[in-house]
Amino acid sequence: MKKYRKIALMMVLVLSLTMLFSATAFAAGGDVAGAIEGTWHDASGQIKTVVNKVVFPAIDLILAVFFFAKLGMAYFDYRKHGQFEWAAPAILFACLVFTLTAPAYIWTILGM
Repeated sequence: MKKYRKIALMMVLVLSLTMLFSATAFAAGGDVAGAIEGTWHDASGQIKTVVNKVVFPAIDLILAVFFFAKLGMAYFDYRKHGQFEWAAPAILFACLVFTLTAPAYIWTILGM
């Protein structure tokens, strides 16, 4: 019973601290959609920059490593069995080309 009291006391403490330090936010004039759109317009440039300079290069690097590793593994399988399996390297290459060229057109598709 003592364990349940400690847990209940912790929950009440966390709830009361949350209520104490939280603040209610209201949109100007009650226009919530306008506030969200304004925030989105302010942040969309930063989001584009981060995605173009961080996310896409990271995905490109991962796909390039997987592509060359799979290509090497396919070559060694070819040397062992005499048959080259093209499916996995071709799929990884197509994904790599897609992500390398995506920053040029992805924002127009999304309407940004």
